[in-house]
Amino acid sequence: MNANLFAIIRERIASQANVLLRTVEGAVVTYGDMLERSGRLANILVLRGVEPGDRVAVQVEKSAQALMLYLAILRAGAVYLPLNTAYTLRELDYFLSDAAPKLMVCDPAQRAGLEAIASRRAIAALETVDAAGQGSLAIAAAAAPADFADVPREGGDLAAILYTSGTTGHPKGAMLTHHGLSSNALTLAQCWRFSAADVLLHALPIYHTHGLFAASNTAMVAGASMIFLPKFDAEAVLRLLPSASVFMGVPTFYTRLLGHAEFTKQVCARARLFVSGSAPLLPDTHTAFLQRTGHAILERYGMTETNMNTSNPYDGERRPGTVGLPLPGTELRIADPQTGRPLKSEEIGVIEMRGPQLFAGYWGLPEKTQVEFRPDGFFITGDLGKVDSRGYIHIVGRVKDLIISGGFNVYPKEVEAEIDALPGVVESAVIGVPHPDFGEGVTAVVVKQTAAALSEDSIRDALAERLAKFKLPKRVLFVDQLPRNSMGKVQKNLLRGAYLDLYAPCAAAERG
Repeated sequence: MNANLFAIIRERIASQANVLLRTVEGAVVTYGDMLERSGRLANILVLRGVEPGDRVAVQVEKSAQALMLYLAILRAGAVYLPLNTAYTLRELDYFLSDAAPKLMVCDPAQRAGLEAIASRRAIAALETVDAAGQGSLAIAAAAAPADFADVPREGGDLAAILYTSGTTGHPKGAMLTHHGLSSNALTLAQCWRFSAADVLLHALPIYHTHGLFAASNTAMVAGASMIFLPKFDAEAVLRLLPSASVFMGVPTFYTRLLGHAEFTKQVCARARLFVSGSAPLLPDTHTAFLQRTGHAILERYGMTETNMNTSNPYDGERRPGTVGLPLPGTELRIADPQTGRPLKSEEIGVIEMRGPQLFAGYWGLPEKTQVEFRPDGFFITGDLGKVDSRGYIHIVGRVKDLIISGGFNVYPKEVEAEIDALPGVVESAVIGVPHPDFGEGVTAVVVKQTAAALSEDSIRDALAERLAKFKLPKRVLFVDQLPRNSMGKVQKNLLRGAYLDLYAPCAAAERG
């Protein structure tokens, strides 16, 4: 049996006449069109020297042609290497050096700058695709045959390499297999009740696991349709949502939609499911969305290395502040970060998981891969969490974000939850900053509503009734917005760097 992810997608096409995607410009791509266009592209890849197992690096804007290229790379048995469109030439040089791709596809505007890198890194061919799906690759594909014999793959063969965000040190390439991707897509399609009748409003980037795998793969293995937005735009979503049955987003998408008075229950009349991930969804956002639309957002949990691990139930209680239950076939446990000892319900520790969707390791880093796994095959996620009495998983932060102040462990999420509950607070981030007396000083960075009469003292006084003294922020700092990456995650490493010397000059005057 051919385990190629594309073979899984192909065998679930109910009719080639069914629509795979529509663009905002009105272009329609059927499943039959997809087979033809991806076949032409796959023939060009082979013509350019791409062989099974070769990496193909892609840094292009989201378009129907970009999705066809992803599928063509799968069909050719190559390894898809998507790169964030915001990466600079210097950053690209690292990725291309590390992954050693056979071919690079970029935006035409980037070609001149990449030619020197491509030459230095011995990249055999450099092709272009622009935001409209045009470029040298499109021109070549137009003259290529549509028929292509898909390359058979084993389940353990690599389908993609996605680089982690790399908040410390160089990003690492997570190796994702055909079986890992297909098994996760099939599981999500089942758990979230996807069918060929669904229309997914797709507003996520496709260089990231959320938009490419959780969204696109899941829709395609179900034979569903997608409305392909080039990027999230609240006005466009409001206009197109009445035609969709499913929407996936990051928390920022939902807060921005709630900021529009015209976002009503009527706009969501056809929708059956809203999914959130990639960053924590505030319980207040969950509640406000439910009150406005009648829909409870389904929050789930995944990582680049693991695909999706947990999900709140489709049928059953979707508990705000949790990421639900382990997916079928996924084993999850909470362990002591130092010893690996399994912990009991309600105890906080590192989340470890094992399942068919798990990555095959870090590209070129066997030693790093080994230390990230327990001897029994469980992957150490680096996320801190707990399992409550009903089996729901709560994420309280990252191991590296744990604050040890005066010898006591302080979990940022607990402090943030109390701050976010205060009137006038939009959101907060709690970090540990070097402190001469306590080792790390608990520090809160807060975004407040414009008219809110909040001060450092008022927040500290309010928290004094809710938190133990060692958990209280020693400083409360106000900012206009928190720094986030492209998927909406707060970049606490940037905050820690910005306030690295906060306590150095005034430790003697510090309030306990």
